[in-house]
Amino acid sequence: MKQSARGALIVFEGGDGAGKSTQAAALVAALRRDGRTVTLTREPGGTPLAESVRALVLDPSHAPVSAVTEALLFASARADHVARRIRPALERGEVVICDRFVDSSVAYQGAGRGLGTERVLELNRWAVQGLVPELTVLLDVDQTTAEVRRRERALATDRMESEARAFHDAVNAAFRELAAHAPSRYLVLDASAPAAELTDAIVDRVTGILAERTEVSA
Repeated sequence: MKQSARGALIVFEGGDGAGKSTQAAALVAALRRDGRTVTLTREPGGTPLAESVRALVLDPSHAPVSAVTEALLFASARADHVARRIRPALERGEVVICDRFVDSSVAYQGAGRGLGTERVLELNRWAVQGLVPELTVLLDVDQTTAEVRRRERALATDRMESEARAFHDAVNAAFRELAAHAPSRYLVLDASAPAAELTDAIVDRVTGILAERTEVSA
């Protein structure tokens, strides 16, 4: 008997300061200890072209950037990322862990910028050619916690992080609404919980999904 595992896309979403990068790295480490081949990537970014777009669109010196321009730049970066990095890794049977994906555009540009969630979702479905994650981990963070965490990082604030609280409230509400519409494809966790507790819940859910996707052939 021979076992072959199909690739799987696992995405981390949530507002700025939710702890996505920390939990993504912890999941990668756990899966690699289990002997899996894992690609860790991020959005916007993940390819040289997409990283260049990231630098442009998040740079505070370019403000103001129109909402439409912002949405199109993120979608173009995502299209390159999927075509050049994510799909090839999935076709090799790898687990791809991505820090942000389509939901971020829907929440930030669709809700936060007021472009409309359905319009932004349709744009990005086209950009990724219908690719949908096996699981989206939503780290739900309240703005008080998020603001404290951003200050503790003591890093330069990008254009998104510097937006008013009302903007971030709209973004977080949009994330929750997306998860509510497809509960089987989301793992929603309280981002204020201890990091180790969050990691355990994420690893348990992801390993279960990967076990179900393992195909046994003669």
